[in-house]
Parts: sequence; structure tokens; C-alpha cells
Amino acid sequence: MSAPNLFLIYVTDVERATAFYRELFAMEPVVRTPRYVPFEVAPGVLFALWSGGGDVDHATPRTSEVGFMVPGSADAVDAVYAEWIAKGARAVEEPHDDVFGRTFVVADPDGNLIRVAPVD
Repeated sequence: MSAPNLFLIYVTDVERATAFYRELFAMEPVVRTPRYVPFEVAPGVLFALWSGGGDVDHATPRTSEVGFMVPGSADAVDAVYAEWIAKGARAVEEPHDDVFGRTFVVADPDGNLIRVAPVD
């Protein structure tokens, strides 16, 4: 059995979400379709935006977070925070120290959470 290699993020507006993640992560999608836009984050591993096929209830709350691990010190985490806020990300949790180190959380336009923390 292989490890998970596709991570889907439900969005209501694929174009808006694509622009947000392109800017935030400074990467281009592999392909664009009207409802599905994947980004290759490692060889054979996709992070994809998906609007669903009409059967997804967009009012259903999402409870997961996308993780973005940063090498370096607490200052490196703080630098990512400053960069992302300047790009228009909405802060949910400002940088603070937690049991695993420096961290913060931002939200995408649909309210999906993105946590930044140091590399384990």
C-alpha cells in the first residue's frame, strides 16, 4: 500500500482559490479545470483545489488544517507570517509559541486553515 498522495481542499470559487494559493505558495498549478486545480508539492504528491461535483454541501464546516513546515528558527516562522499577511492572507492565530515551537494559522478565502510551524 502506498502513502497518501492527493490532498483535496474544498473551495467555492476555484479561480479565487487558485489565485490565492498561487500567490501564497509561489507555485503554478499542474493543470486547470473549471472545478479541479492540482499543484504538485512533491514528486507524485498533489495538493488540489476542488469545488465538488454538485453533491458537496459547502455549508458543512471543515475541521482540518493544511500544514506548512518551515525550516529554521522562530524568526523564519515570523518571516513567513509577515510575507503571507502582506499577500492578503487572513490571520486566524498570530505567531506564538506552542508545544511544537513557533506557529501561526491563516485562512484561505473559503475559511480553510493553513498552519505554519517549524520542521519536526
